[in-house]
This record gives sequence, C-alpha cells and structure tokens, in this order.
Amino acid sequence: MKLKHLFLAALYTLALPFGLQAQDATDESAFVRTDGIHFYRGTSSEPYYFMGTNFWYGPILASQGQGGDIVRLQAELDTMKELGINNLRILIGADAGSKNANTVQPYLQPKPGVLNDTLLQGLDRLLAEMQKREMVAVIYLTNSWDWSGGYGFYLRATGHGDSPNASGEGYHDYVHYSKDFYDDSLAVDLFHQHVRRVVSRTNTVTGLPYREDSTIMSWQLCNEPRPFARETETSFLKWVRETAALIKSLAPNHLVSTGSEGVIGCNVNESLCQAIHSDPNVDYMTVHIWPANWGWAPKDRLLDALDNVYSKAGEYIETHTRIARQINKPYVIEEFGYPRDGNVHGAGTPTLARDSFYRFVFSKLGESFEAQGPLAGCNFWGWGGTGRPASKVWKAGDDYLCDPPHEPQGWYSVFDNDHSTLTLIKETAQKVNR
Repeated sequence: MKLKHLFLAALYTLALPFGLQAQDATDESAFVRTDGIHFYRGTSSEPYYFMGTNFWYGPILASQGQGGDIVRLQAELDTMKELGINNLRILIGADAGSKNANTVQPYLQPKPGVLNDTLLQGLDRLLAEMQKREMVAVIYLTNSWDWSGGYGFYLRATGHGDSPNASGEGYHDYVHYSKDFYDDSLAVDLFHQHVRRVVSRTNTVTGLPYREDSTIMSWQLCNEPRPFARETETSFLKWVRETAALIKSLAPNHLVSTGSEGVIGCNVNESLCQAIHSDPNVDYMTVHIWPANWGWAPKDRLLDALDNVYSKAGEYIETHTRIARQINKPYVIEEFGYPRDGNVHGAGTPTLARDSFYRFVFSKLGESFEAQGPLAGCNFWGWGGTGRPASKVWKAGDDYLCDPPHEPQGWYSVFDNDHSTLTLIKETAQKVNR
C-alpha cells in the first residue's frame, strides 16, 4: 500500500507541469451567492445548507515543501466527501510568529510582502482537489491570535515588538498589545497589501484567476477578529468596512465574511456585532461557540455541564438568528467544539459529551433547514482525520491536526476512528445537503 501511495504522489507531481486542469469554474452562475437570509449555490433555486469543517492546514498538506503530504491530503478529502462534508474553512497561511509563541510552521509570509510560493502552490493544489470533489472553501486571510502570526506579525513590523504569548497568564497582555492593530495605519496597510497579493493570484494548477474560481465560496477578513477594547470599537468597525470593501473590489463574485465569533467576539456588544455584519460588503454573519473555553462547562465536569451548555448555546444561537433576520442575511456556526470525555487528548478515547454537544448544534441546523431559516451551515472544529498527536505540544514535523500549536494536540480534533462522531456528521449531512 505504501508503494502505491508513493507512486500516486509521484504521478500527481509529474502531471502538474503539463497543465493539469480542474473543471472550468468561470461561469458566474456556479458561485455561492446570497439572497436575503439564504445562500444559493450555482443555478439551484433551492437554498444552500451545508455540513462543513475546519481544515486550516489543508494548503500545507497540499504543498511540496515542509509539511507537504499530497497522499494524506487526497485521502482526507475523499473521507470528508464520503461523509458529506462539502465546505472547508482554511487558513491562507501562517505569518512569522512571535518569539513568545509556538506558531504554525512553515510560514507563508516570513517577512511583510515576501511570500512562500511553495505554500501558495499548495493552496492552488488544494483548491483544484476540492473542485474535483465539488467542495467549496472559506479562506481566512489573517488571525487575531498568535498561533499563526496574525496581528502580531504586522505590529512587530511597524515597531511594536514581539507580541506577548496569548495563552494562560499572558492573555491580558496580548489583548492590550493587539488592540493597537486597528489604529496603526502602517500595520493595516501591510495587511491590505497582503490581501491584494493573495486575492489577485492566478491558480498555477488550473490556470484560473482566484477571482474566477467558484471553488472559493468566501474570503474571510480574519480568524476571530476582536476589537480587544471598548476604545477601539470604532476603529475596529472602520477596519472591517475598509477590508471588506477591498476584498469585494478584487473578487466581486465571491462572498465576504468577517470570521467573527459573533456577539462574544464584539465585546459582548450586540449593536457592534450587528453593525459589522450589516455592512453591504459583508455577505453573511459568522458565529463561533466554545462552551469549555468560555466557562460554560468545567473541564472536569463535561457531561454534567451539558444542560447548562445547551441553555447557553441555545440562547446564543437564538440571539444570532434574531440578528440575522434583522439584517436580512444568512449566518453560519463556523466554529464549535467540545473536549473529549475526561478532557483527555488523543485519538481513540470516548467522545460521549462531545457527541451530545454536536448533536445539539446539528439539531439547530436541521431545524433551520426544515423551516428554511437563516442558520445555513456549520463547520465543526475540526478535522484531524488520519493524523495523530505525537505529544501534547505540537512541534515541526508532527502531524498537523485541527488543534493549533498553542493548544493540546488531540483536544478538539475529530479523527478517522471517532466512529460515533463521524456517524452523527454523516447523518446530518444527508439531511441538509442538496
């Protein structure tokens, strides 16, 4: 089997120079679009609801450099396709990180304006492979957190020094540091230059300019953008509006989204959440739900806490359903997760509590599907697949999981042997996918 995999990988590599082409995707009618509270995909008159996952490391796996594994990539995509997962949320690539953080490697952007073309070609290959499987991508362009460089990369470049470690006791120092991003015009300009370079790219595998590729459903401003302080809410809103307008000018056929956690990501300010998602260049609202991280579920009582989790999460979903109807746009729960039983880390351990929480979120998507409501999809966090944690702390050379390097490896990832979880995912996908 191993020799077969090596042969297939070599065959794929040899095909690239001869212009391996994905199916033409330039027809404007093939793009995902919005109309009121619904998504529509292609020429279908039926609202588009979907089952998705987070697969931030996909472009790295698809690359031919450090961390690349095209055989694993293709196997993961095939498994996800079989489960009915057709929407992947991915990271454009990591920026060089702070000396205080364990940042994803390799870097897409080691220095401002300097891009690792090997990793960009990985994104090209990933999009080509996804299109073959009729999947679509939501691509976030930076990160508010330090696990992929993010805001700290641009602030360091403009004289603010290395970002503090966002984990543990350093969290409040990191928040105080990162809030300056929105008011630093040079840092924002460096980020906008990065946006222009990436969104204007032409795929080296398919020959399609990104702006013409319907495999890209949405460009996303940032992973979990937050104002980080009350005094920066106005500049945060200005940044959202300017960045969304820039992306829409570069890729008018693609959707634009914020990547926000929702109200909690907006200083628990519902008016601010509504304002950033009301912008005419933002096409839909995003929501994240993290019961253990947000203190709704003590990590030593994950099963006992489920009633409280259902209550809190249900209220949070209802709040965003109401906002979505007010702004007349769909919304997506694009991140949600729950620890494995006993808060252990690794594959093959029980997931009764997690499955219960997933079942709750999936039921809300199912109800919205039946009623044709504004909750249009969900992306669980996240796909670990055939990867396995080597230790609690990630280091270069370990398998990529959906647990980013700053978190315990195997904490939130869904592996290929989490059979009860996979069954839930497949059953829900069969209900909502058209």
